[in-house]
Amino acid sequence: MVALKDIVPAAQNNINTRFILLDKASMNTSSSQGQNKTCLALVADETAAVHFQLWGEECDAFEPGDIIHLSNGIFSYSRNSLLLRAGKRGKIEKVGEFTMAYVETPNMSEIRWVPDPNSSHKYIQEAVISPHSRIFPPKY
Repeated sequence: MVALKDIVPAAQNNINTRFILLDKASMNTSSSQGQNKTCLALVADETAAVHFQLWGEECDAFEPGDIIHLSNGIFSYSRNSLLLRAGKRGKIEKVGEFTMAYVETPNMSEIRWVPDPNSSHKYIQEAVISPHSRIFPPKY
């Protein structure tokens, strides 16, 4: 299991972690039939926080206070926002409620990442966009 403070943007599903869902924003629907609803959540563990994207039925299945295990997750850009999500190959499941220590800073989604000059497949932290965790990521 990886701590949230140790996740970095990547185009591969390889993040296995556990966190508590702190807050969840209202749902957005991206198709006229309402099939592709998403919602944004703020999640955290004892090391950091991050914005987490829920898709479809996941939006209704999880509530603040739920402790969630993510298998094969991905931390990457979606519509100019850096989000942790299960993606097509990942899996999320509720493993408990309310009893988990957490911190709200740093928020890994509130950090500006740039390509590592020493490795084209890695990113490094360049700057902190905001020192505070916000449920809605900034518009770039």
